[in-house]
Amino acid sequence: MTTVDLLVIISNVIIYYMLYYYFPFSFLHFTSIRSINEVINYTAVDCSVWLTVAFTVDRFVLICCQRLRAKYCREETAAVVTVIVMIIFSFKNIPVYYAFEPIYIINNVEWGAHLKPDYFTLPEWITFDWLDTILNPLLPYFLILLLNALTVRHIVMANRTRRALQGQRNTQNSDDPEMQSRRKSITLLFAISGTFIVLWMPYAIFFLISRITDTFYEPDHYMDPLLIAEYTGDMFQLLSSCTNTCVYAFAQSKFREQLRIAIMSPFLAIIKCVKYFFIA
Repeated sequence: MTTVDLLVIISNVIIYYMLYYYFPFSFLHFTSIRSINEVINYTAVDCSVWLTVAFTVDRFVLICCQRLRAKYCREETAAVVTVIVMIIFSFKNIPVYYAFEPIYIINNVEWGAHLKPDYFTLPEWITFDWLDTILNPLLPYFLILLLNALTVRHIVMANRTRRALQGQRNTQNSDDPEMQSRRKSITLLFAISGTFIVLWMPYAIFFLISRITDTFYEPDHYMDPLLIAEYTGDMFQLLSSCTNTCVYAFAQSKFREQLRIAIMSPFLAIIKCVKYFFIA
């Protein structure tokens, strides 16, 4: 997940949004390079989202499916699922390369890239566009909400059963490490699903409104409200690619401990040098 999210930041934010605009006459503006970068962008974002879904499935199986847990929750399974996700979405996004055409041609060199007019009219491209949005983010929306709801329901029922067995129906045992672990799991699940849904919502709303009403922005009119809405949706969508990894990482006590050590190490080194200087 971290590797794919880093690829999203490199290909989509640094190369596409920063280098492309700050170096207007570089090779990044060649139509073929732009098209390849679009394929990489689509693939990286799709893999980022679906690896989050895969991780949600893994947590669901780990918590709710006791019989399947030993067979599914293994490193080998994680590796296979990761490879399958990356292969599927790599092939799925190959047509993106052919969806763009050059903006202008200078000395037989194609520069710039924008979507072909046929992309919005041909049934094949319209189907691909809807399929792309169903696979990301509409279907992940549904799966993450469903699996997290089932997981939370299982944890709540298990907590009630545990309190009943302990004779604590009316009082909550805050010292029970098992129940504390389950509370942390619920908090983590709500944080992941909440950030994903909120940050992808502008993109999903813009897509549905533009496709249902059949209205599109003018690419050369930078004050067009639809263009601003799409760029805002893209910004939040890209932000979503880094929040999940951060949430998962900061939720781990070992990671927090290592982060604390990394922050304190320069100060500890200075203190040791000062002590050594005065002792010497």
